[in-house]
Amino acid sequence: MTFDELKIRKALRKAWSLETAVQWTSGNPASWQCNVTAAVIHDLFDGDILRTRIGGVWHYYNRMDGIRYDLTDSQFAAPGARVEALTPYEDELFSTSDAMRGIPLREYDCLKQALLSELARRATDCVHS
Repeated sequence: MTFDELKIRKALRKAWSLETAVQWTSGNPASWQCNVTAAVIHDLFDGDILRTRIGGVWHYYNRMDGIRYDLTDSQFAAPGARVEALTPYEDELFSTSDAMRGIPLREYDCLKQALLSELARRATDCVHS
């Protein structure tokens, strides 16, 4: 499977839910999804998991082929966001096992399956168009 940022972002918007993070809200679907999203993306596409401290907590994202991808950055622009966009990113390299700490395995499994299902659905839609 090839990483396509735009396709992945669109699929993630559909894949995030209360099943993927108990703090999920329809008004800010990316909020609180960063560590589980970074772990799933790493599992599916490899690369690195990075983190930056923001507002007293860690924010997680990915790097592939030297390019930073913060697939949950929309949470910072949403109405009622807890914090504003990150500037600058610290890009601290972080291990997958450490990123999985605090993520219930069911949330990880739900996001991975929902993302794969959404990507497959989108691929099928393109074929039939």
